[in-house]
Amino acid sequence: MDSESIKEAINQTMPFGKYAGRRLFHLPETYLVWFHKQGFPSGKLGEQLALIYEIKLNGLESVVEPLLYDD
Repeated sequence: MDSESIKEAINQTMPFGKYAGRRLFHLPETYLVWFHKQGFPSGKLGEQLALIYEIKLNGLESVVEPLLYDD
């Protein structure tokens, strides 16, 4: 996984559901845990959600947070 893929994932917005429009980086950990248990969606979004889950699970938010785009 390269830095551009990580940057793209953390800045991607959630396209559906309760958190639609929120950056994946800002999704609650409990929501990501639910996806982990239920199964991530197929395709790129699922891969990005799985990456965000791993980032949060391993406490790496402060490492990738500088990659967030300015609003």
